[in-house]
Amino acid sequence: MLVNTKHFGEIEVDEKGIIDFRGGLPGFEKIKKYILLTNSDKESPFKWLQSIEEKNLAFAVIDPFVIKKDYDIEVSDETVENLDIENLKDVMVLSIVVIPEDISKTSINLKAPLIINVNRKKGMQVILDTDLYTVRHYIVEELRKQEVIENACTDKEERSVHCNK
Repeated sequence: MLVNTKHFGEIEVDEKGIIDFRGGLPGFEKIKKYILLTNSDKESPFKWLQSIEEKNLAFAVIDPFVIKKDYDIEVSDETVENLDIENLKDVMVLSIVVIPEDISKTSINLKAPLIINVNRKKGMQVILDTDLYTVRHYIVEELRKQEVIENACTDKEERSVHCNK
């Protein structure tokens, strides 16, 4: 199937890859059919969630666990039922990325991840019932925190001056 897109031009997509967001996404409730496009740079963790109904609508997305290693979410039984989730291995979690003019302020939405049943090709955006995450979690800031934590214990000898384990 040919899909015309603003960012990628006309592309061929496999209809079997179309993800149905039955309720749409907040702010885009009428647009329900999307395709997940991988980045041509295989090293990049970013993907695109491209609408097949509206050529101008595409969201940059990323696996939130790549950015926030300790990301922990719970989805409701209702979400599991709506997406026909039978096995955890069928679930893909993505976060929408906002890339502003100042790229150092690039953020991901950890408060409202996209939950996709890759087996059934059903998806929805859920708003987590927690104050642990925000809609603007800054990627560069998070990566700096992780670097500090990883380098905090450079001396692997337990109970040494440089390691508090």
